[in-house]
Amino acid sequence: MTMYCCLSAYGCGLPTYPPVLTRVVGGDDVREHSWPWQVSLQYKSGSRFYHTCGGTLISDQWVLTAAHCIGSSRTYRVYLGKHSLETDNEAGSIAISPAKIVVHPNWDSYRIRIRHSLSTPVKLSNTIMPACLPPSGQVLPHDSPCYVTGWGRLWTGGPIADILQQALLPVVGHSTCSRPDWWGSLVTNSMVCAGGDGQLASCNGDSGGPLNCQTSDGSWDVVGVVSFGSSMGCNYPKKPSVFTRVTLNPTLAANRANC
Repeated sequence: MTMYCCLSAYGCGLPTYPPVLTRVVGGDDVREHSWPWQVSLQYKSGSRFYHTCGGTLISDQWVLTAAHCIGSSRTYRVYLGKHSLETDNEAGSIAISPAKIVVHPNWDSYRIRIRHSLSTPVKLSNTIMPACLPPSGQVLPHDSPCYVTGWGRLWTGGPIADILQQALLPVVGHSTCSRPDWWGSLVTNSMVCAGGDGQLASCNGDSGGPLNCQTSDGSWDVVGVVSFGSSMGCNYPKKPSVFTRVTLNPTLAANRANC
């Protein structure tokens, strides 16, 4: 039986240090700790850990990421409260080992959601707090402004970012994203498309991270998990970043509603 802990007085989706919203290929350095639910999933090689994917803190015990980020033979840790990957012992950050990994029951190569149960409930703070989850069944209209965040490659084939990046990716409606000259039938209703202007996109290393969309009350929902992009490049025109839709999982949505 999976159990979720309700959130502390910090609540969800309301960072102490609000993001500076401007227009993670071609993205901007974020304001420090302005996306306090952003996670760096790291794997161990030798005596060191290396960033491989993003993730989202959704409660004091659970992190949401992508299943293709996980290999059964590797050791992982979840780094919370990070701003710079290259800075050791950052104030307000903590690395925790996952106690349990729960794969979404409908997992396949495009429905790639996975949850990590942290070995110790994280103490929420100004630098570490969860994102909110949207209402079950919510579908955002075309061109809704959302932001992808992560430490993925700064351009196709480029280096992994040191400083957490953000990029404005407007939602692309399913009727547009599923056109033959866009993603066609590869995109289903369980996915969210965002971007596609050929300039801003998620990139390798952003997988598993959040698509952040602000609600009318000012809080931030994670409406998608970075899934895939074009093999022709991270910012290819008419090939928007594709996210697994979080709202199609009622269990996750109930985690917010029951708190």
